[in-house]
Amino acid sequence: MAKLSIKVHDLEFQNPVTVASGTFGFGEEMTKFIDLNKLGGIFVKGLTIHNREGNDYPRMAETASGMLNSVGLQNKGIDYFIKHIYPNIKDYNTHIIANVNGSTIEDYIAVTEKLNELDKVPAIELNISCPNVKQGGMLFGISCPSAIAVTDAVRKVYDKTLIVKLSPNVTDIAEMAKAVEGAGADSVSLINTLLGMAINAEKRKPVLSTITGGLSGPAIKPVALRMVWQVYKAVKIPVIGMGGIMNATDAIEFFLAGSSAIQVGTANFIDPAISLKIITGINEYLDRHNFDCVEDLIGALEV
Repeated sequence: MAKLSIKVHDLEFQNPVTVASGTFGFGEEMTKFIDLNKLGGIFVKGLTIHNREGNDYPRMAETASGMLNSVGLQNKGIDYFIKHIYPNIKDYNTHIIANVNGSTIEDYIAVTEKLNELDKVPAIELNISCPNVKQGGMLFGISCPSAIAVTDAVRKVYDKTLIVKLSPNVTDIAEMAKAVEGAGADSVSLINTLLGMAINAEKRKPVLSTITGGLSGPAIKPVALRMVWQVYKAVKIPVIGMGGIMNATDAIEFFLAGSSAIQVGTANFIDPAISLKIITGINEYLDRHNFDCVEDLIGALEV
């Protein structure tokens, strides 16, 4: 079997397959379906400084080849996570990576400082790209100056691996990646959901309570691949790719475009064990094409 371990900055993953924040809970909810110890990592559900109830229902809608969501970062806050959830997931043999959110830079800093004290959380994913909240979220991720400001502020208080999650809802994704790289990011993850909407023609009303929401699933894969390729060529830090990955072939395409690791998102709603099947499929591909390790695939697209 080929070597599947990879490094993102100084963080070594046993394999490059992780699950995306907001699609897998905190991991403990999925133990009846999947052995968490076999995953490369778990990007846990988004965390904020205070309890958030999320947006009003309806906040999910099926679309052609995808889905819209506007959950709105529902969670019980960082202190609840530390006291009640972290003890249950910290000893799994996989990386637990916290997804950090805020309405202000001060919020991001406050959550990060608390996470910095947790020994079994070796990295954070700074979410400056959520399209489902009215304040903060995507607003930080669509302007280079604001993206630099929040990344720099968090970098100053965080000692471990800092991954910045980028928004596709920008004119130049490579420019954003270079901006956060310069501000201290150790890695970038992309893409977050595309801003979209659905309409009920019979009722002549939007389907989602928030009118717009984040589009994910197979429909966005071509956009995600293009952006990963552009960012891979623009920065020196590792890229973690996501966006419509449904099987091992999709994952291989992201590696070829430049991803060092991948996140599986919407596919988890269809098959909670899909990540393990993707790991098996990657192994089979590497053996079939006589690759010794998955690292040989990264950016190996022939153009």
